[in-house]
This record gives sequence, structure tokens and C-alpha cells, in this order.
Amino acid sequence: MGINMNTKVKIAGVEFKNPVMTASGTFGSGMEYAEFVDLNRLGAVVTKGVANVPWEGNPVPRVAEVYGGMLNAIGLQNPGVDVLIERDIPFLQQYDTKIIVNVCGKTVEDYLEVVEKLGDTAADMLEINVSCPNVKEGAIAFGQKADCLYDITSEIKKKAKQPVIMKLSPNVTDITEMAKAAEAAGADALSMINTITGMKIDIHKRKFVLANQTGGLSGPAIKPVAVRMVYQASRAVKIPVIGMGGIACAEDAIEFLMAGASAIAVGAMNFVNPCVTMEIAEGIEDYMRKYEIESIGDLKMDLP
Repeated sequence: MGINMNTKVKIAGVEFKNPVMTASGTFGSGMEYAEFVDLNRLGAVVTKGVANVPWEGNPVPRVAEVYGGMLNAIGLQNPGVDVLIERDIPFLQQYDTKIIVNVCGKTVEDYLEVVEKLGDTAADMLEINVSCPNVKEGAIAFGQKADCLYDITSEIKKKAKQPVIMKLSPNVTDITEMAKAAEAAGADALSMINTITGMKIDIHKRKFVLANQTGGLSGPAIKPVAVRMVYQASRAVKIPVIGMGGIACAEDAIEFLMAGASAIAVGAMNFVNPCVTMEIAEGIEDYMRKYEIESIGDLKMDLP
């Protein structure tokens, strides 16, 4: 007799059919992947970051391979929120998956404009990318100072009609301080980690590989850092944590769920294997059957 297996998860009142999401910036809005991936089989599609106006992004070259991952300095190139509302959200509405829109901006006002425009759309949740440089703070990311993070979170919560996920930067001294600041300001959930700042130099040309000099490191190389931060944050706050950072297979995803994540997102590996999200969703089910685990919540370890 088989077990009565339930892969559903609920985050801030939104129910997902399974805990597998796409990480922002690695999946577009699903259009590029729809011929490889059955979007109906994903818990959610998280869109690429969108701003109040179109952004051109950084000069090229802006992507580089490194051991165990990649560096990117795309600079959040995007067509702006109006295009997302007109084109991308209707596309995603065709599928039985939740829609999470990632929001970016250069000032608090930029973020609020996007959040207000998304209020009456079919977006199920908003994920706020606080790794954007805060112009008024001298280009320090909003997510790198606890008081900045608190302020932007509370301002967004006043305007948002959908539940708000704050996406935390790992480029901080103490991730629990940031997690607590976001929770205190009213965040409904956290997602982590965003990329780790890195650099690559071409020793033959004697120059930086990326035009931006630095870029965000993603891929399997960052997974141990991400698991540690998810573990710490999920114990520091009561709100759900969505874990990401180097997830390449079901085993990686399960490790995050055991560490305390309520759901997971897959990023860089979409470029390596476009079908990886579906394979991870199936792999989690296989694991649950093998160990007779009835629900996703039961995967969370009772760790000290």
C-alpha cells in the first residue's frame, strides 16, 4: 500500500502544488523555457526582475563561467513593468502555476511604483530584490543595512496588495540580523540567497573578464553557504524561507528543505539543463515515496 503523499506547500496564504520554483533572472518569464518545461508541473514561476521603466543593464561582457558556477553582471536589464503586465503575466496565466513577480528599483519610490502597478494583476506574490544599489545611500544595496531593509520593507508592505517576499543578499556579516529586520517590518516570507559578489581576471589579457569588474557568483559553488544561511535564518524568524543557491538536483533541494526552507528555487542550473526543475520536482516525490514521508513539511529536520 502506497503512502498518502502531499507535495503542497503554503506560504503566506498562497498554496503551491509543490515546493519547486524558478529563481529570478534565470528563467525569463517562462516563455523561453515553455518548449522544454511543462510549466504546469512547477509550484511557481518567478519572473526576471522588473523595474518601473526599462533598464538597459550593464555593458558586455557580463557573463563568465567559473569553477562550479558562473558570474553575472547583467545589471537587471528588463523591459519595464508595463511590458510585464501586458505580455508576461497573461502568458503565465495560461498555466496552472503560481506567478511571483520579482521587483527591482534604484529608489524606494521606484519600487513602490512597480508594486502599485502590480496590485490589480494576476501576480500571486511579489519578490523584492533588495540587492539593487540604493542611490541615496551611495550605491550600497538596500539589503546590506538592516535599517535600510526595514524601511523599504515597511514602505512596500503599506502599498502591496499581494504577499511580499524579501530576497536577501548574502553579502552581509550576519544574515539573521537582516532576516529579523525584514520580518519586523512585516515581510510575509524571505527568499535567499541572492548571488555572492565575485571577480574573474584574464591572466593573458591582464584585464577583468566582466566589463563591470565584479559580478554575482551563482551555481553549485555557493550551495554550502546558501544552506548555512537558510538554516540560520529559518531559525531566527517565524516567517517562511524560500531557499536557493546552487541547487542542481533533487538531493540539493531536499537538503534545503531539511535545513528549514519551506520551498526552493532553481537558478543557474536552468542554463545547464533546461528540464532541471521538472526533474527536481519528480526527484523530491521519489524521495518521499522511498522514505514514506507524507508531506513536504515533514522533511524539515528537527535540528538544534
